[in-house]
Amino acid sequence: MESTDSAEPKPANPALPEVAVFENDISKSDLPQKRRLIFSLLLALAVLALYNPVTHAPFLNFDDDVYIVQNLHVRAGLTWHSVAWAFQTLESSNWHPITWLSHAADCQMFGLNPAGPHIVNLLLHGANAVLLFLILLSATGRGWRSFMVAALFALHPINVESVAWISERKNVLSMFFLLLALAAYGWYTRQPSIRKYLLVTVAYAFALMTKPQVITFPLALLLLDYWPLRRLAPISEVGEQSTSPRNVSFGKLIWEKLPWFALSAASGLITMKVQSNATWVKLPLGIRLGNAAIAYVKYLEKAFWPLNLAPLYPHPQLSINIPAAAASACLILALTALAIIFRRNRPFFVGWFWFLGTLVPMIGLVQVGVQSMADRYAYIPLIGIFVIVCWGVAELIDRYRIPRPIAAAATAALLTVLAWALHRQVSFWTDNRTLWTHTLAITEGNYVAEDNLATALMAEGSIEQAIPHLQRALQLRPDDPTANLNIAAYDQIHGNYQAALDGYARVTQLTGIPYWVAMAHVNGGYAHYSLKQYDSAKQDFEATVNLQPGNASAYRGLGLVAQRDGDIDGAIQNYERAAAIEPSPLAYLLLAHAFEMGGQPYAAKAAQAQAAGMTRDLDRDVANMNQLLGK
Repeated sequence: MESTDSAEPKPANPALPEVAVFENDISKSDLPQKRRLIFSLLLALAVLALYNPVTHAPFLNFDDDVYIVQNLHVRAGLTWHSVAWAFQTLESSNWHPITWLSHAADCQMFGLNPAGPHIVNLLLHGANAVLLFLILLSATGRGWRSFMVAALFALHPINVESVAWISERKNVLSMFFLLLALAAYGWYTRQPSIRKYLLVTVAYAFALMTKPQVITFPLALLLLDYWPLRRLAPISEVGEQSTSPRNVSFGKLIWEKLPWFALSAASGLITMKVQSNATWVKLPLGIRLGNAAIAYVKYLEKAFWPLNLAPLYPHPQLSINIPAAAASACLILALTALAIIFRRNRPFFVGWFWFLGTLVPMIGLVQVGVQSMADRYAYIPLIGIFVIVCWGVAELIDRYRIPRPIAAAATAALLTVLAWALHRQVSFWTDNRTLWTHTLAITEGNYVAEDNLATALMAEGSIEQAIPHLQRALQLRPDDPTANLNIAAYDQIHGNYQAALDGYARVTQLTGIPYWVAMAHVNGGYAHYSLKQYDSAKQDFEATVNLQPGNASAYRGLGLVAQRDGDIDGAIQNYERAAAIEPSPLAYLLLAHAFEMGGQPYAAKAAQAQAAGMTRDLDRDVANMNQLLGK
């Protein structure tokens, strides 16, 4: 790793083992203004270039549908109604209004073109890398070390999940607000004022309303008070060039942060309440602690060897490897003891406890979901490890007087390898089939990946190829609503309507999640319609609309039933709703047919023209309509 830090100012007391002197003014850093700008541009351009392939990727068939594609409020864009909804809804077992508004802004600007939100995620990740670099540089004065931390953050493959997955906008956006809060805090500590304090508070509140993963922010600030801000340091340990307030008592630092602790507590209570119904398995505390220990070690492993990365790692639950959990716990405790013993090596102490502490909200002590860990959870915590590595290696380079050409070559080699690994990981996220095929190849017992690969295959029309994956998903988890739903849909496609209805009934018994229940009802409505059980079909379609007011397929079904009953006005009304929610050739053809039956030829011609302008194969769409109408 390259270091030009040999010319940097050294501690006033050379006997102290600290590896950096605090310089709380970017103008006193070892990096000229022009080079700071160049480094910032390099970070941003590297992100945009290496992540560019994901801009051609579709929406992921995992959460992107719920968050965006089928979410009527988000698809409406930025309206007063969508803003009010964003602050009131607990959809997807989360309260993150800023995240919802960011997705609505995407739809406002790009419609349902996935390239737009992908580009926004890339820009946010690039901005995060630049902000991280500038914040570290401002706080430490160490140019190359700060740049290398930001470069590791920008190029590390473990962060691909956070950037390439549109639904993880909450991850990159909450990090953006967190970095703004950290920058404002650094500004505040130089010369405290109420205005600066309020700026920190607003940025932190926005971060919490984007994703509550940043809930440990006040504790993280206490670490930064120790290093690099050195607000706890005796005067003798701070260089003469420091402008930081010194000898601030620990009690005063805690008192200063009480409002931020209050925000954290409020966010934690809200999160626990809204996610209480999302906890899949009530696991014993020992199992959760054991999995947490293993996860900590695996995050460290992936930090240094970022291969076999997947969007979901199944939780072992009661089959957890107890010896591995015990060994992992011992390793974590040993490293923690070392950090405490050598706490005067401040970058090591702060980096380690940053990693440990910022992971606590996501480590699974309260188990929500079926994952044992997730790459996206490492987005903020691994910065601590990057600091340890960059400061430690740079000190070794200086201590052993390693020639700069050798250090530069090692740095270039490291960044090249990271760039290659990042490019490889990005390639897995270019389409749903590739992503889930890769996930199944590197994980075991992953019923979610089986489901999602099957869904991707069905979307491509490869229905027969999807069935074995659904069957394996059911073997792994018989109460899996996704597999039950899709197998029922397979039966329905092949005309086994009663078997399909039995499957949909199982789905409604297995889960209370509105999305899955609505899917079972709308599909069941069409199965009943095919069996000429029109009253039952109507009940299913109405149940769907009650759960999902933006379900266009349910409104089309209600239109079909109304038209069958001779209620042409009711059919027109429902077809119009369906076309407004989800404009499609089929919706306008059905509307045109209803207008024609209702004696409105001009309206029928207008709807027919709308349909013709949306398709290249009008005859096929007419055939689909005739099939629905039983012609």
